Amino acid sequence: METHQERIKIGISSCLLGHAVRFDGGHKHHSYITSTLGQYFEFVPFCPEAEIGLGIPREPIRLQWQDGAVHCVGTKTPSLDVTERLSDCADQQREWQRDLCGYIFKKDSPSCGMERVRLYRGTMPERVGRGIYAARILENFPNLPAEEEGRLGDPQLRENFVQRVFVVSRWKRMLEEGLAPKGLSDFHARHKLIIMSHDQNAARELGRLVAGADSENLNTVAEDYLALLMKTLKVIATPGNHVNVLQHIQGYLKKHLDRDDKQELSETIARYQRGELPLIVPITLLRHHFRRNPDPYIENSLYMAPHPQELCLLNTL
Repeated sequence: METHQERIKIGISSCLLGHAVRFDGGHKHHSYITSTLGQYFEFVPFCPEAEIGLGIPREPIRLQWQDGAVHCVGTKTPSLDVTERLSDCADQQREWQRDLCGYIFKKDSPSCGMERVRLYRGTMPERVGRGIYAARILENFPNLPAEEEGRLGDPQLRENFVQRVFVVSRWKRMLEEGLAPKGLSDFHARHKLIIMSHDQNAARELGRLVAGADSENLNTVAEDYLALLMKTLKVIATPGNHVNVLQHIQGYLKKHLDRDDKQELSETIARYQRGELPLIVPITLLRHHFRRNPDPYIENSLYMAPHPQELCLLNTL
């Protein structure tokens, strides 16, 4: 089981850390982010609206459909158009953003909202917009795990985001050590069961990519691997896929468990499948059996410990 010593670098909208940078001079401090995730993440705060010089406090801005395109304009002064300035601002931050393993954006923001931001057509808004700054970042870094603070209240979305952040952190660590076919193969082996819990077909496709890697095509394969990996992990893992993985892991114990232990384990997995138990329960039971009957492949796998146990993210799945 890996240890988590260095905090992982995450970009974040400054107001979520309690910085008074909002249009009204206030903030939107998010205690879960600072008190819980802050134990493992090193936050890099940034407010694009303040960065481009709109001032604090300032006239609010909003997304407006005009001239056949989305513009970000002042709510009282439509001639105040900061669309290009916000987009350019995102481009200008690429250097430090390149080191990030994730980003937490402020929901509903015309600059930082990831989705469902109010977009006005005339005077009537529709929740179909995307913040200008956030959209540009995600164009520049399509594999970057990103989430809005409001969606972190959903247990599945929260676990999914944190899981992806830790995967990207391990990926960056692997690159720092020097990309090699064996390193890529080892990375895939450690994450294979996690990938299977999201999409078994994608797991097989990623396995084929890794198997075809050599010194000539390694960089291209790695780029393709990461793109498919992050696309796959972004899809929420289903209980059915988790059950398949749990039963797959159970197979490594078939020669070691007596009849009663096998029955208990099968019943526990079945109860998880029926929604009677959270995922952590069958995983804890499996960990118990593998402590007594170690297996090198399972020990190397990160499926049963994809992120620090103290975060308790598997307790509500």
